[in-house]
Amino acid sequence: MPTPTPCASCLMSDCGVFDELLVVELANVLAGPAVGMFFAELGSRVVKVENPRTGGDVTRSWRTGEEDESAPAAYFSCVNWGKESIAVDLGSPAGHRVVQDLVAVADVVVASYKPGDAARLRVDAESLQRLNPRLIYAEITAYGPSDGRVGYDAVIQAESGFTSMNGTLDSGPLKMPVALMDLMAGHQLKAGVLAALLRRERTGRGGRVSVSLIESGLATLANQAANYLMTGVVPGRLGSGHPNIVPYGSSYRCADGGYIVLAVGTNRQFSRLCACLESDDLAEDPRYVTNVGRVKYRSILEPILESRMARFRSEDLLKRLRNEGVPAGPVLDVGEAIDRAPSASLVLRATSGASAVRTAAFTLDSAPPGALTPPPELGADGQGVLSGLLGYGEDQIAELVRTGAVGVANKRGCL
Repeated sequence: MPTPTPCASCLMSDCGVFDELLVVELANVLAGPAVGMFFAELGSRVVKVENPRTGGDVTRSWRTGEEDESAPAAYFSCVNWGKESIAVDLGSPAGHRVVQDLVAVADVVVASYKPGDAARLRVDAESLQRLNPRLIYAEITAYGPSDGRVGYDAVIQAESGFTSMNGTLDSGPLKMPVALMDLMAGHQLKAGVLAALLRRERTGRGGRVSVSLIESGLATLANQAANYLMTGVVPGRLGSGHPNIVPYGSSYRCADGGYIVLAVGTNRQFSRLCACLESDDLAEDPRYVTNVGRVKYRSILEPILESRMARFRSEDLLKRLRNEGVPAGPVLDVGEAIDRAPSASLVLRATSGASAVRTAAFTLDSAPPGALTPPPELGADGQGVLSGLLGYGEDQIAELVRTGAVGVANKRGCL
């Protein structure tokens, strides 16, 4: 097997910290692909293996009613920048050998199979690490490697306690509008892979990193879990309020219809809030002087704050609050939030119409992650992966295409 040749992005001057890494992505939808894109943002070469018989990653077909069908699907676009796509039929012996050859030179495999399916396809950790003992096999399941249930973010939100806390008493339980369980599982897997890479640098040994959606959700309960464990009281629905701090997280409508969210975490900040609201009576009320009191008398204090906030225009009040050091901000819609993004490099746009925000939102020595290629069309990079990375000859590639083991594009986007 020839030594892998670096991709074009790895030759750029702004190459990332993992520019010598090859990541093979055997994952679909959101959690696993988010991990793949994270490593692409850090300079790794990421090869996404997709099933040509099913049209590739299912999110290629997940579109809103407003999307332009000539552009990549927005859902697929959100976590598939910087990757190469190869369409491989894993169910065929020849296709399976292609994946084995990829794994033999890979550093990391990201997989998101239902328990049992990876072993059936012979792409489980044990099978692949026999080919490559230095391989880091990173897997995401719904409920753990011994539970065969398929996982869906909405169900995991419900089963991990989040849905029960989200909403108001009147609204009933609500799912969050982002697939947070998928994203948190992806973050957990990134951390696990980074730890495994560090250990491999020290020992030369690969490893298996396993993350489940349900445990990722439970680990994200943070103070809500501790509140329950230490008091025995089950957290309920508080709207956007906070169980431990008042006023924190609630939104208040102002005179012009704009909403402001407060995040008052100290007694001094509450005193300054009262000054901004010209409400010395609240600042001097013994019920509200301490956070303990404000939490205890939440049901009395919150309606008063609502009425006092409603006297002011939102922009005027925000200026007052900021001048006094009171943590507060406007409630923006998604468009306003993105348009006001503090860093232009956070937003990705391509001439193909694909757009997204980065998954890696940090800088290293003040430098953001490097440039990324747009999300690939299905099988668009098959020729380059087979010939450039794996060293396959033209006849060998032609036979793979003829038998349907691999779908190779003649030009980007055409299988």
